[in-house]
Amino acid sequence: MALITQPQQVRRIAREAEVVAVVGMSLNRERSSYNIADRVRGLYRMYYVNPVYAGEEVRGETILSSLREVPEHIDIVDVFRNPRHVAPIMEEAVAVGGDVVWLQPGSESPEVIDAYRDKIDIIAHACLGVVVAGLS
Repeated sequence: MALITQPQQVRRIAREAEVVAVVGMSLNRERSSYNIADRVRGLYRMYYVNPVYAGEEVRGETILSSLREVPEHIDIVDVFRNPRHVAPIMEEAVAVGGDVVWLQPGSESPEVIDAYRDKIDIIAHACLGVVVAGLS
């Protein structure tokens, strides 16, 4: 477990992942979570998590209330949340056995990263949508 900063490692994770859970998914098309999820959804099996919108649909998929509801192993937990709310997401990602927590720009918390870097792999300071666009 580590904070992953090497660009080639970040690209490898994005390339090899099959299942992505977007935490903080919004129904608002103007939000980054909506746009990035839309950009990468053809590349992965996608699950959307947001307790505020649980049960509602986005892009034909039902929004889940927590990572615990994802019915398969999660390769990337893609986080679009205020840094103040990231610690419980990290805890849940560890509990469900997720491979990597990808903290989208603006979601990073140095304290939370330090607290969880020995429990789960973490990517920060990189946007999944940008990384995926660079893979082709």
